[in-house]
Order: sequence, then structure tokens, then C-alpha cells
Amino acid sequence: MSVDPNAATTSFPVPPQRGAGLRAAAVYLVPALTAAAVAVGLGAYGRLHDPAGTAFNLAGFSSTGAVKSWLATSAFAFALVQLGSALAMYGKVPGLRAPSWTGALHRWSGRIAFLLSVPVAVHCLYALGYQTYSARVLWHSLLGCFFFGAFSAKMLLLRAERLPGWLLPVVGGLVFTVLTVLWLTSALWFFRTNGITT
Repeated sequence: MSVDPNAATTSFPVPPQRGAGLRAAAVYLVPALTAAAVAVGLGAYGRLHDPAGTAFNLAGFSSTGAVKSWLATSAFAFALVQLGSALAMYGKVPGLRAPSWTGALHRWSGRIAFLLSVPVAVHCLYALGYQTYSARVLWHSLLGCFFFGAFSAKMLLLRAERLPGWLLPVVGGLVFTVLTVLWLTSALWFFRTNGITT
């Protein structure tokens, strides 16, 4: 009977590779630091920049506020599509099996929502700056900066591997919730104050 000289070592756990813990921490740390840098950077720019009063206008609209409100409303509508498609993909819509094109719908509705929100953010930062003269405006300024930070973190997390299954839905839900409050404190407020106008 022969004895395997390596038999005594086969049950030992494999030692972790050097740097594995650092790489695992970077998966979470890099998005978190990026989110903080984006949010603080936007807030600092908005606070230090002298508001120009206007950034853009489009033909057919009565004011830049109307342009901004309709763009924000369109972004919010596409965000609702993204929320619905996410719920379908995660099997959270009873009786509905997500069609094969649901993933593409989710990605493209998110891209369009983001693209529509960029001119709104440019107008807010360049034309109005970071304002604090009322509770509504303060929350809008804070959450506007936070939104783009959280969105940046979400985009970085999408590229990461071996994430906990709950993380992306939580971050995506946070981004959607903040966008909802932004819409409520800007576009909806504008329409309630000025009427549904273009």
C-alpha cells in the first residue's frame, strides 16, 4: 500500500492571494469615493459660481423654467419606464414574465433619462447655482448633487463582478427615489405655480 506524501496537506485551505482583500474593498470603495467626489464637486461649483440667470432656451418655450421642467418631466417618465422594466426583470411583477427585450428597454430608458437630465443639471448649476433661500430649494440643491453622485456610483457598480444580489436594486432604487424628489421640488412645483405651460 502506497502513501500519498501530499495527503496531509490536501485538506488545508488555500491561502488567499495577495491583494485579494484590497481588490474586494475597491469594488465598493471606488464607487463610494467617486459618488462623494462628484456630489461635492458639483455642490462646490454651484456654490462658488456666480449664477448667470439663464443657460439655454429652446424655440417654442416661454421660458428656461418651462424648458427645464419639461426636460425633467421627460427624464422622470423614462425613469418610470426603467423602474417598471427593473421590476419585471427581477420577477417582482406578479403574472408577468419579462420579455427578452426588457433588458434593452431598461438600459435605453436609463440612458435617455440621464441624457435628458444633463441639460437640466447644467441649467441648475450654471444659471441658478447652489441655492439655500427656502427649504424646497435647499433640498433640491442637495439632492441634485447627490443624484449625480449616486448615479456615478451605480454606473461603476454595474461593471463590478460578484456583487451581492441586493446591492444594485438598492442603489438603483435610491437613484430613482432621489430623482422623484428632484422632480417634485422642481418641475411639479413649476407646473403648479405657473400652470401646464410650454
